[in-house]
Formats: sequence, C-alpha cells, structure tokens
Amino acid sequence: MKLAIYPGTFDPVTHGHLDILQRACRLFDEVLVAVAPNESKRPLFTVAERLALLQPHLKGLNARVKRLNGLTVDFAQKHHAVALIRGLRAVSDFEYEFQMAQMNRHLDSSIETIFLMPSHTFFYTSSQIVKQVCRVDSSRLEQFVPDNVLRALKKKYGRK
Repeated sequence: MKLAIYPGTFDPVTHGHLDILQRACRLFDEVLVAVAPNESKRPLFTVAERLALLQPHLKGLNARVKRLNGLTVDFAQKHHAVALIRGLRAVSDFEYEFQMAQMNRHLDSSIETIFLMPSHTFFYTSSQIVKQVCRVDSSRLEQFVPDNVLRALKKKYGRK
C-alpha cells in the first residue's frame, strides 16, 4: 500500500488545501493529512480545532488526519510513507519548498516529495490571506474556505 503524508499547518484549511488533498488521493492508496503545531506561525486555531475542521472533508476520500509531532521525515518513516505531498501555488512558494524537499531527501532519500498544483481558482489563496480578509470582511470568504471553517473563523473574530 502506497501511503503519502500531506503535512501542513492548515490554519485554517482552505479549498486550495482540499483540492491538493483530492489530487493526492487519486495518486496514492492512502493520504495521511499531518497537522503541524507550527507555533512560529502563531496559529489562530489549536491543533485540535484544525483536526476537527479537517475531519468532515475526508468523507469519501482515502485519507485520514493526525497530529504531526517532530520532523515530517520522522513522522513519514513512522507511518511507512513513500511520499510527502506539497502544494505549490506560485513561483514564490518554490524556493522554500525546494529547500525543504532537499533537506528531507538528505534526511531520508527513500521518501519522495511530490509537488501538486491546485486548480487555477486557488492559486492565490492562502490561510494567511484568508485570516487577513476575515478580520475585515468575512462575507467574501465562502469561495475560499468550507462552510464549517467560515463559521469557525467568524466565531474567532467575533463576527456574525
């Protein structure tokens, strides 16, 4: 069975993340979405909240979600994954992702990094931008995040 790890902060999960997940599920027998604490990004949602926000979107997919602790490569080894899934939206993502892929290859050359691009409608969507827009006007976010995420965002920012 070919297992891939799709690691990320997912703070919050967007339609772009879900698009990448669906693409990965077509390529692998199973995809494990690994939610990282990543305190350096100062997440809005706790890891438990992010896991809960992702869970409803796994129905019908060969995917499951789990908290990522430690290095992604160690997590992948522990779960016998053959690949790491990374989304690329724009050229600006490439340099960072390239460096991470090379470091991961150095740590374990048996685990491949697979780059997937989301649909063109999600190229400019990021969790950070979604949070910035929500602080000002949450009424425009339904095209970027699932309904459960939009409700959670509104609650976090005290919006109705």
